[in-house]
Amino acid sequence: MGDILGLVGKRLGLGLVILFIISIIIFFMVELLPGDIAQAVLGQGATEENLAAMRKEMGLDQPAIVRYLGWLAGAVQFDFGSSIVTGKAVSAIIGERFVNTLFLAAYAAVIAVPIAIILGVIVALLRNSIFDRVANVATLTSISSPEFFLAYILILYFSIKWGMFPSNAKISDGMTLADLLYRTFLPALTLVLVVVAHMMRMTRASIISLLASPYIEMARLKGAPPWKVIVKHALPNAWAPIINVVALNLAYLITGVVLVEVVFVYPGIGQALVDAVSKRDFPVVQACCLIFAATFILLNLAADVGAILTNPRLRHPK
Repeated sequence: MGDILGLVGKRLGLGLVILFIISIIIFFMVELLPGDIAQAVLGQGATEENLAAMRKEMGLDQPAIVRYLGWLAGAVQFDFGSSIVTGKAVSAIIGERFVNTLFLAAYAAVIAVPIAIILGVIVALLRNSIFDRVANVATLTSISSPEFFLAYILILYFSIKWGMFPSNAKISDGMTLADLLYRTFLPALTLVLVVVAHMMRMTRASIISLLASPYIEMARLKGAPPWKVIVKHALPNAWAPIINVVALNLAYLITGVVLVEVVFVYPGIGQALVDAVSKRDFPVVQACCLIFAATFILLNLAADVGAILTNPRLRHPK
């Protein structure tokens, strides 16, 4: 148990260091963007006095390192400052949006993860068959297609031609769960098509690589049926790479939904990021990027912990 806690502690410490470095990159890359923030807020008709007052109010008269340390201290307490456009607290603006993104990611994950693992096992059982070849072509096509392209294809058929689902995924507070699932089905399906292909291929590759192991050959020589060889012998030893790829795809579901949310006008944090960029609302941009980075690092940490728990060799490397 102590070894596991030590490994988790090292991974967590490394994750915090990486997040600190990313926070520096996020803050100073925004600082390097061309244009004057105060000028963008007040407009072209602003006087020099008004611009100077706005820069002082926004803290732009202080050195960049001082502003970064103040921003980082607030971010640790989930205080990202105030929006330049609306004047509201950034945490209040993106809080509800982030919950919406988590809901969409969970919706897609509940569908995608079991389908990907089951299909991966099936194509491993039917390796080199027609079904396997068709599945490989379909998954390669899905992986190669950009999310927005898949989204527009789904809108064309499911919304415009067949009229089964709405193309606009706007939601409101008074909606029931059934209505919410119905209105967000197309964006969730878009994400499912992307991540299922990747997870299925990794599951198939992990199982096929294990099928050449001596203990698998022994199980076959003992007369075990093919499904039992995979489910009982191969799959438990393939969990570590499968958990890794599942966690990475879950991270993608949260951090890679920007285009999907924009296409379907879904009120998530990705849409908030795009709106903030178009309005030059830099505090919101910085907060969204930092949340994306923290989420990705956290899910990578979860993948490492899952791999350690399922693989004794990682717990005892010597």
